[in-house]
Amino acid sequence: MIVQGARSVAYDVLRAVSGDEAYANLLLPHAIVRAKLDAKDAGLATELTYGTLRRRGTYDAIIAAAADRTIDRIDPAVLDALRLGVHQLLSTRVASHAAVNESVELARRHGGGKGAAGFANAVLRRVSRDTPGQWMDRIAAEARSDDERLGLTTSHPVWIVRALRRALTAEGRADELDALLAADNVAPRVAMVALPGLAEVPDDATHTPYAPTAFLTRGGDPEALIRSSGGRIRVQDEGSQLAALALSRAFPVREGERWLDLCAGPGGKTALLGAEALAHGAHLDANEIAPARAGLVRQAVASVPLDIEVSEEDGRERATRTPGEYDRILVDAPCTGIGALRRRPEARWRKTPSDVPDLTALQQDLVLAAFEALKPGGVVAYVTCSPHLAETAGVVAEVKRALGDAVEELDARAVVRDIVGEPIDLPDQADGSLRAQLWPHRHGTDAMSIALLRKR
Repeated sequence: MIVQGARSVAYDVLRAVSGDEAYANLLLPHAIVRAKLDAKDAGLATELTYGTLRRRGTYDAIIAAAADRTIDRIDPAVLDALRLGVHQLLSTRVASHAAVNESVELARRHGGGKGAAGFANAVLRRVSRDTPGQWMDRIAAEARSDDERLGLTTSHPVWIVRALRRALTAEGRADELDALLAADNVAPRVAMVALPGLAEVPDDATHTPYAPTAFLTRGGDPEALIRSSGGRIRVQDEGSQLAALALSRAFPVREGERWLDLCAGPGGKTALLGAEALAHGAHLDANEIAPARAGLVRQAVASVPLDIEVSEEDGRERATRTPGEYDRILVDAPCTGIGALRRRPEARWRKTPSDVPDLTALQQDLVLAAFEALKPGGVVAYVTCSPHLAETAGVVAEVKRALGDAVEELDARAVVRDIVGEPIDLPDQADGSLRAQLWPHRHGTDAMSIALLRKR
């Protein structure tokens, strides 16, 4: 297909994300296949989609200034065409006339005809007259506070800026905030996992710094490698790999152990745990409340020659009906996801501070239920793809308070260091927690929090 096809694919995904709360990482690959884009245009569609989503907050401020109206007064279909056009004008090498003309055509086709096209044309031509730096200065000057200015220029909601600052401050690293916000807006490297004992890291691959199972390819579409391996090599963030390995390698495995992945969807960590369980003579069960995600878990573990039962229950009920049965349980809990904004940029526009209390209550319930399902001496790995202190240090503190002397927090940082085998920058936490906190800007991973809680 020609380049217009790539723009149409990107626009359709943006509309689904905005209007239907779709997930770009799930929708975009299928849209590319349906559109029969070649490798070059697939790359363009990917960059346009994720680049527009990452910088949406900044682009909305620019569009509002150029249109002289708030974005809630702009038709949603036209607004997404404008966002796509502004991204091309200010953040890519696409020719200005192509960015304007084809975005105007998208607005005409999807936004109501000539009137929508004329409005989009006027706004985009206004944007094109100034440089990216001039627009950044303009929206920064209109901010009402330093945090709002930082949020507008880095395209993060103010509440996320503040949450990330607090999390860094807890490590004595508040001066890293600018680097973290910048890292959130850079496309992440595509890390791969070779399931241990089932696949080998390819000879021409580059090993990543931390997880022994992780590597980088030389570029290009990894699908051929995934298919040729029968799914035993797959895409997985290095931080996610470390989180799973922290559970399986927290202490030596005894043959016959029973493990449980309590919130398993979409199954990447489950597959890695399955390979680890197979290698050590352990048994693994998995649970995922959402049927569609449970299906993804079954697909993910199909390449592991181990009988892994996948149940579809509320994790709290699943754990409490099997008291004292498991040696290791992974609680990769539902969270705000603000640690994975590089890969799931739409998360920053969907979650609000009001979501946090309900999420932390659920997280505590899941960990406490998992603890009940542990054998004496067993361990729960409480993992979130969020560095928000309420979802990390706060939940760990509440669980420890509820369980008292029954629980012992293991040093997750020491466990991760042993897995890595080389120095890794994991500072002490201000609250005395022994969590391991990973960061995009510091480690090149998602901002995974890993806590290990052992039943005495």
